[in-house]
Amino acid sequence: MSNKKDIDYGPLKGLIGAWQGNKGLDVAPEPDGTENNPYHETITFSAIGDVTNAESQTLAAIHYRQIVQRKSNNEIFHDETGYWMWDAAAGIIMHSLNIPRAVSLLAGGKYNGGESAGGSVVLEVSAAQDDKNWQIIQSPFMQKNARTTGFRHKITIDNDKLSYSETTIVEIYGKVFEHTDENELVRQ
Repeated sequence: MSNKKDIDYGPLKGLIGAWQGNKGLDVAPEPDGTENNPYHETITFSAIGDVTNAESQTLAAIHYRQIVQRKSNNEIFHDETGYWMWDAAAGIIMHSLNIPRAVSLLAGGKYNGGESAGGSVVLEVSAAQDDKNWQIIQSPFMQKNARTTGFRHKITIDNDKLSYSETTIVEIYGKVFEHTDENELVRQ
């Protein structure tokens, strides 16, 4: 690993730091319909440096931890950890994540470069069970009872404001459901 100060984090640089938001809405499947959960959360992104793969690929990596709590009772209902990675040579963003429901994934996407006209940076990644590059791994129980078949994540960073929308396609309760989460956070 190189000195963290010398690393080119590219479009991920704006993520580094602690963020909090209380405008979250989780739309989740229930056996008899849909459940809406307003939430607040904290996400901490920590620069870890770069890694070299097979002596030919260099990735700048950022570790994160996301803690999500229901507004109704302040209980944690989502705890996620993983990495955001930047492959500058290929112009690719990668997002690996793990949740303690025995589900992991590696999502990716091409970064189109630059900032939007307003100065914001947009990161978009996706994964699918049938995608040869960006895949989802889950336990046999989840495969049978609550299978994740697709994932899309979009983050917009605008100075000290971060907003995101995330859609997870889940086969559960005999139907296909788009489980969505979205929130706006501010840098702490």
